[in-house]
Amino acid sequence: MKTILITDDDVHIGNMLEEILVREGYDVLRAYSGTEALMILKNYQPDLVLLDLMLPGMNGEDVLTHIRDIPVIVVSARAEINDKVNLLLGGAVDYITKPFDISELLARITVALRKKEINDISNSITFREIFLDLISHTASVSGQAVKLTKTEFAILKLLMQNPSQVIAKSVILDRISQDTPDCVESSLKVHISNLRRKLREVTDNDYIEAVWGVGFKMREK
Repeated sequence: MKTILITDDDVHIGNMLEEILVREGYDVLRAYSGTEALMILKNYQPDLVLLDLMLPGMNGEDVLTHIRDIPVIVVSARAEINDKVNLLLGGAVDYITKPFDISELLARITVALRKKEINDISNSITFREIFLDLISHTASVSGQAVKLTKTEFAILKLLMQNPSQVIAKSVILDRISQDTPDCVESSLKVHISNLRRKLREVTDNDYIEAVWGVGFKMREK
């Protein structure tokens, strides 16, 4: 279930939004000031933020500068084009003017969440219990972090992007050369051996198999 943070000091509007969003199947968090919104964001990771601009404590423009990796839809009575342009350039994914049509707001929320899901998928790869975050360059197995070298990460990324394909040694060296130019044929076997060991230590499963005389591929269950 997706969670939406409503940041608005107008209790009537906030209550109305909460009632509608809950009815639509969303979980809701509430903040009545910019300062309260930031406090909530330190402890929770909502899927989307609805942000008013005229807030006590800290205005919406300042709150927006502190939000990272969460889509923000500005919901404000201010209708000036410059405001909309500046906020969209400043990180908001959308801007809707009060008073607004509920069906339009719900549609904009759906679109923003859909774009986030697509972006999240394109920025990560999953194979069995292995998860790679392509933005932070981190790896985990069954939720447990696995520390990989830059070369090991590049090799695993290539194999996971082509899970059913045997990748020849020469192809691996060519494809990862831009990220890891220090990896050569004589050291490739060592890098893969270390990678297999690190992955195996978490679940005792071997995720990479060698195809004799050809190369390497991800091992299916």
